[in-house]
Amino acid sequence: MELRTDEPERRFAPGQALREEGGNRVFTVRSARDHAGRLLVRFAELADRAGAEAARGTLLIAAVEADEEPAEQGEFYDRQLIGLRATTPDGAEVGRVGSVLHLPAQDVLEIETAAGTRLVPFVEALVPDVDLEAGRLTVVDVAGLLDDRDNADED
Repeated sequence: MELRTDEPERRFAPGQALREEGGNRVFTVRSARDHAGRLLVRFAELADRAGAEAARGTLLIAAVEADEEPAEQGEFYDRQLIGLRATTPDGAEVGRVGSVLHLPAQDVLEIETAAGTRLVPFVEALVPDVDLEAGRLTVVDVAGLLDDRDNADED
């Protein structure tokens, strides 16, 4: 199982139903366990190895209630971040979050600005504040991050 969740213990708990992205199949978790750093999941609908091999490459989606929030403080679901206004620390709006990329090193926010799409690593040093109630997040105004200026332009 290749995970795209920070909450495997919630998403792959026995009895959880996951659906196939773009399809009608449903997979019900029978059991899940860690094995050498990988998650091994047994689904009720996949009775044998041939069934499991046939399901290889299937992207599974968990149904998440609209008001559900991540268990850990300071974590967010993509749907909570997409559409937020991106502002600088002084309050100037620079764009909106268009999507969230889940890369190996860290998550990256795609900020849609007037100058085009900007990729901002979603780390506290660059995004120190996320205020869901206000509908915004703060992005530190580092040269070249939100626009094309470089450090030489600031001297």
